[in-house]
Amino acid sequence: MKFLPLFKQKVWGGNRIKDLGFDYDPLPNCGELWALSGVEGNESVVENGFLAENHINELIEIYMGELIGEKNFDRFGTEFPLLVKLIDATDRLSIQVHPDDALAQRRGMENGKTEMWYILAAGEESEIVDGFEQQVTPEEYKQFLAAGRVESLLHIERPYPGDTFFIPAGRVHAIGKDILLAEIQQSSDCTYRIYDYNRPDADGQLRQLHTEEALDAIDFSPTADGKTHYTYRPNATTPLAQCPYFTTNLLAIDKPLRKDFSSLDSFVLYLCVEGIAAVNSMNTVVPLHAGECVLVPAVADSVELFAKGQARLLEVYIDPDQWKGESRNHSHDNDWLAELKSV
Repeated sequence: MKFLPLFKQKVWGGNRIKDLGFDYDPLPNCGELWALSGVEGNESVVENGFLAENHINELIEIYMGELIGEKNFDRFGTEFPLLVKLIDATDRLSIQVHPDDALAQRRGMENGKTEMWYILAAGEESEIVDGFEQQVTPEEYKQFLAAGRVESLLHIERPYPGDTFFIPAGRVHAIGKDILLAEIQQSSDCTYRIYDYNRPDADGQLRQLHTEEALDAIDFSPTADGKTHYTYRPNATTPLAQCPYFTTNLLAIDKPLRKDFSSLDSFVLYLCVEGIAAVNSMNTVVPLHAGECVLVPAVADSVELFAKGQARLLEVYIDPDQWKGESRNHSHDNDWLAELKSV
């Protein structure tokens, strides 16, 4: 299944997503493209095939484990468990932190937010905030925050295209200016903003900070090196991130590649991040260009991937063997070339 994108205007948003081939008129910019979402009120809608015009959570309710995997359905129920985005930041975003599952649930939310970033483009002066430079106590943090000096505590990374950053819940972080990236995250919109450079919002007011709420969420330990170091091999699977919430691999292909998922109890999604590709599974061929996302149901045993020239894809799934714990579900009652040339 291929999905229609959702476009989000942001004060800091740019227009590089339009350069990928998307039309988000009449919005003046697009800070975020939601490629696949089960967030209530922002559910992604299927674009192709006989399921077109249905949204993702409706289909999970109908197909359950056949779509997302039996154990994933036990764990997550009928809300798709991941949110996949492109983010185009022309200005630096606020410094923020996300709670983990335990804290989020104590505060009445379904889950926390662990995420990862794959950098698509970055300017010469772009920076990523990724944790603290050295060990900080909560008392020191509050003193620096009150004095407007919290930036001096932060660990800064220089991002380059192809870099990957894994951001676990609890890590203070921020996306800098002039950056285009892909984000894979838990399906959660819970963000605690701790510092926003004293900038006004569109109405001229200082944006709300969540100083007290963030204190219990923050991991005050230092980050020595936040980048994921990897060496990719063409036409092979390169691991980027593996955690209880998602597994993400990079596939850089210039010839057909077949993947066997017969032993995996999960959906598999592909987000194209460079070039033009096609995904063939269950007698359906779906073409993709950068920024587009396709979901392969859990019942599919295999996938064939193709590229027009060279392409890069992020491969994402939730491996039940990576997590332990009880179910959070409430109830269970209920010819490719020709197609590729048409992209």
